[in-house]
Amino acid sequence: MRHLKRRGKLGRLSKHRESLLANLATSLIQHNRTKTTLSKAKALQPYAEKLVTLAKKGTLHHRRLAASRLHGKEAVQKLFGELGPRFAQRAGGYTRVTKIGYRLSDAARMAVIEWTEPGVPAEGGKKPTKPAEAAKSGEQSKTTAAEA
Repeated sequence: MRHLKRRGKLGRLSKHRESLLANLATSLIQHNRTKTTLSKAKALQPYAEKLVTLAKKGTLHHRRLAASRLHGKEAVQKLFGELGPRFAQRAGGYTRVTKIGYRLSDAARMAVIEWTEPGVPAEGGKKPTKPAEAAKSGEQSKTTAAEA
């Protein structure tokens, strides 16, 4: 069954859509953030994250696959030289889409898509939710140090 397999077409033919996503991904890699419409940002997110997954693998075959999906050698070099090692320990969630309002001319919903920081845990990771829990864990480490 094909449930949840439909992709947004963005009002374009397939070749035009692939070229648009390649241009947006190249811009995202080169500038670390891109301001675009919300629907384009949502379409770009899985495209860019798959490119980072290729960069994490790092073989020649994966470099050639990324080069076929991007426009420009500089983008491929930055993807494999900087972004691949930066997200090597992260399991996913390399990009963040932030809504920034509406465009004045046509009231299209705008968004910024950017890379997440490498030190931020992926969503679903265990974090202390209450300050009391963090304080308790700090107190326990002090008592163990005092006993030793």
